[in-house]
Amino acid sequence: GAVHGIVEVLFRRFISQGMTPEDAFINSCESITGPITKTISKKGILPVYEALSGDDKKKFEEAYSASYQPAKDVLAEIYDEVKSGNEIRSVIMHGDRFDKFPIGKIDGTYTWSVGEKVRASRDEDKIPLNPVTAGMYVATMMAQIDVLRENGHSYTEIVNESVIEAVDSLCPYMHAKGVAFMVDNCSRTARLGSRKWAPRFDYMLEQQACVDLDAGKGVNSEMISKFKSNPVHTAVEECCKLRPSVDISTTGDSTAQDDLSFTFRN
Repeated sequence: GAVHGIVEVLFRRFISQGMTPEDAFINSCESITGPITKTISKKGILPVYEALSGDDKKKFEEAYSASYQPAKDVLAEIYDEVKSGNEIRSVIMHGDRFDKFPIGKIDGTYTWSVGEKVRASRDEDKIPLNPVTAGMYVATMMAQIDVLRENGHSYTEIVNESVIEAVDSLCPYMHAKGVAFMVDNCSRTARLGSRKWAPRFDYMLEQQACVDLDAGKGVNSEMISKFKSNPVHTAVEECCKLRPSVDISTTGDSTAQDDLSFTFRN
């Protein structure tokens, strides 16, 4: 749900700052699923930051500084929900309500209708690496990494769950056909979880991160230093060396969303 929430909040933010809806989608969703995802997948997290310079690097640092703590707040809550068993209980209870409240469609809003038009005329080589988008996305990824590390998880598990799954599985699906194609090709637990947590990321990042950006709170130098020196970068770079030469296939015609009776059969 994190990437969905990030796209929603940045899409609205960029429009409010004067971008056209198409440019807002390109600079939010397309930037994440395009150059940011491809860079992390093949080179690692830190190279996203290192690809920027001058004012763009400062914008990344400001967005990272504003976004890390709100994102980590939500991620710590998710971790506690999973650890305690609350999350799986919630999924089971939701399953008992499917006859009255079947799972709903999530790509019919304005954001994703604009996205469909953008994808139809996409030029991969012209998708920008937006520094604000990169800062918010990388901050959220690093926050998840730190939550898992603080709870004793190994780097093997951390990199798989926080990085590889995002950039080599989920984001390519969203890049291909939008958010529903990404979410609804996942498990029941993930599909429900995404719908549950995306609004929380959206809310927290808008209410806290965007407010801090607008207030001009600037760069948290200590936070940026910890980001640059985080041991996870070495682990991610080693995993990049093992990356297959081909990308995940996203050419299927449909998703689980198309057949709820199959997805939620007993």
